[in-house]
Amino acid sequence: MDFEFAFWQIVYLISAPHKVYKTAGYRKHTKSQYARDDPAFLVLLSAFLIVSTAGLALVLGLTFIDYFVLVGYVLLVDVVGAGMLVATSLWFLTNRFMLKPAARALEDVEWGFCFDVHLNAFFPVLFILHCVELSLIPFYTSGSSSSVVLTVAADLLWLLALVYYVYISFLGYNSLGILQETRLFLLPLLPIVMFVLIAICANWNLCYALMHFYKSRLGHQS
Repeated sequence: MDFEFAFWQIVYLISAPHKVYKTAGYRKHTKSQYARDDPAFLVLLSAFLIVSTAGLALVLGLTFIDYFVLVGYVLLVDVVGAGMLVATSLWFLTNRFMLKPAARALEDVEWGFCFDVHLNAFFPVLFILHCVELSLIPFYTSGSSSSVVLTVAADLLWLLALVYYVYISFLGYNSLGILQETRLFLLPLLPIVMFVLIAICANWNLCYALMHFYKSRLGHQS
C-alpha cells in the first residue's frame, strides 16, 4: 500500500482538489480501470475518522463505549452506507444518461470509481465538521447555541463542507473523458446555498443540530 501517495491525495483534497484526479486517466491507460486499486486511501480515511471522532467524543463528554458506537455509525452508515447509495445512484445515472455516444459501446463508468469519488468528496466534509467544528462545541455546551454570530459561523462551515463535496464530486466525473454535460453535477450548489441562507435567517445552528443528532443516535436526550 502506497501510504505516501494516499497522504498527498488527502492534502490535495483540501488545498488543490483538481490535482487528485489527474492520476485517474493514467490508471485507465496502465491498469484498464479508473478506480483505485490501492486501499491505502481508505485506510488513512478510516484512521482519520477514528481520531477525529475521538476528539469529538472527548469534547461532547461521551463515554468510551459511546465513542466506539459513534465511530461505527459514522464509518458504516455515514461513509460506507451513504457512499454505496450515492455511488450506485450516480453509477446508474452516468451510464444511462451521460455517456458520450462514441464511448457508449466501448466503456462505462465503474462503480468503484463512483465510490472513490464519494470518499474523496467526503474527506473535506469530515475534516470541517469533525475538526474545525470542535472549536465551536464549547459554546454550544455553555448555552450559547442560539447566538446569531455563532449560528452564522456554524452554518457557513456547513456551507463550506457541502460545497467541497459537490465540487470534488464534479471534478471526479468531469475528469472522465467519456461523459458529457458534467456541469450538471454542480446544480446542487444552488439549493445548498438557499438551504444554508434559510437556516441562518431562522437562526438554526446546523453544527449544534449535528451534535444533537450524534447524541440522539447514542440514546442521549441532549
